[in-house]
Amino acid sequence: MNLTAQLKLEPTARQALALRATLVASNAACDYISGVAWESKSFRRFDLHRRCYREARKRFGLSAQAAVRCISKVADSYKLDRKAKRSFRPMGSAAYDQRILSYNLEASTVSIRALEGRLRISFVCGEHQRKMLVSRKGETDLAFVRGKWYALASCSMPNPKTTEPCGFLGVDLGVAQIAADSDGKLYSGSGIKSVRHRQRRLRAKLQSKQSRSAKRRLQKLSGKERRFAKHVNHVISKQIVAAAERTGRGIAVEELTGIRDRIRATRRQRGVLHSWAFAQLRAFLEYKAKLAGVRLIAVDPRNSSRECSVCGHAEKRNRPNQSTFRCAACGFAAHADTNAACVIAGRAAVSGPNVASCAAV
Repeated sequence: MNLTAQLKLEPTARQALALRATLVASNAACDYISGVAWESKSFRRFDLHRRCYREARKRFGLSAQAAVRCISKVADSYKLDRKAKRSFRPMGSAAYDQRILSYNLEASTVSIRALEGRLRISFVCGEHQRKMLVSRKGETDLAFVRGKWYALASCSMPNPKTTEPCGFLGVDLGVAQIAADSDGKLYSGSGIKSVRHRQRRLRAKLQSKQSRSAKRRLQKLSGKERRFAKHVNHVISKQIVAAAERTGRGIAVEELTGIRDRIRATRRQRGVLHSWAFAQLRAFLEYKAKLAGVRLIAVDPRNSSRECSVCGHAEKRNRPNQSTFRCAACGFAAHADTNAACVIAGRAAVSGPNVASCAAV
């Protein structure tokens, strides 16, 4: 399994200037190579190397391997499609391999090749990231994000053996409740909902002012809501996987791919619907379950919110409102999201062998 370890670099003022110059030169070289690729319609890495390698080194002062990485970056960017010419931001991230970047874990330093030569820069990270660095493999991206420097190292983590589950913990994903499991635990979405509402209202107020100070404030607020939602999804997914691992069960989730295209929403609901980060939570569940050796499968979500987890009766009357489930056939009553999670767990237990396990992240 490939994961990314994020390290915060602590360069001196002179080192920071050298890193900035290196990023600008690397991305300028990528723009030049992209122009050659677009004009000549040569998008293969070998063809671009033959056409651009020497000129890129001479024009932008890059080292041999840095030029090779720029050529690879441009070739990879055209693999998605070749309908438009690719351009690169001056401070976009740059990829480094083991020839031009190395780590000293004992001294907590990274040696990186810049335009003016090798730089030895200190870094800080948590113990989890430090353990991941032992299994690093592949490239490291140098990134400049919101005034800070980061090294994003690709690490190849060993895949634990997935144990055969004795049952499944069903997980229902939603907006009012971010998640609900079949054990009856609810993970409320009120915190994220209030933060999103407050941030949306503040952005609209600042955008209407059109002043310099308002624009500076908007820039400072950029990404705050997204980072908060990401943190909450990390916490929830960790708790769900821990509960499944502790009880020896697998995890069953809904297959919600394409749900935004399948449902109708009013104009007032669109902001909430399109900020619903269910795909991110699903991805976090997948890789955390993989690390813990917990099996995770996806089941068909159709009528899971209207089906009774006791008798299996499904109709619209079973769900009188968002939070209430009351079966019209057998009279069973429960929180609607908890009942849906139980239905999902039951579907996984019946159709588990026929449903493919989620792919590794």
